[in-house]
Amino acid sequence: MSSTPDTLPPSKVLIADDNPQILELLEAYLEPLHVRVAVAADGEGTLAAVEQDEPDLILLDIMMPRRSGFEVCRLLKDDPRYRDIPIVMVTALNEVGDMERARECGADDFLSKPVNKIELLARVQNLLRLRHLKRALNRPGSETPDER
Repeated sequence: MSSTPDTLPPSKVLIADDNPQILELLEAYLEPLHVRVAVAADGEGTLAAVEQDEPDLILLDIMMPRRSGFEVCRLLKDDPRYRDIPIVMVTALNEVGDMERARECGADDFLSKPVNKIELLARVQNLLRLRHLKRALNRPGSETPDER
């Protein structure tokens, strides 16, 4: 089976970063996937954007004003309404401790800046496919392995 961007169902990605150039760059990188993009410039704005129009995936900077990415990730993963949204932490921090902390707060993946476009596209595409597959399995009338 081909893994072209065309095979993705309609998807929405929220990019959260306080640097306008990074927001613009990541948005441009995602163009080949034909996803709808929303942006947020700080932690509070990220939480509000998720509440207003739930994304299928979040690219989340760690160092942001008005709540860090770690804090935003923890709040979303602790909320049953949003815990299944994949979160990719995107950060200039590339210490092993930061990666461990990202995992501890529930992040699904981790990318270091400067972001490699091919790596970003591959991870976003894979996480979006998983998100849509899980959704399809959880639809009413779908049998889950627990119900067999």
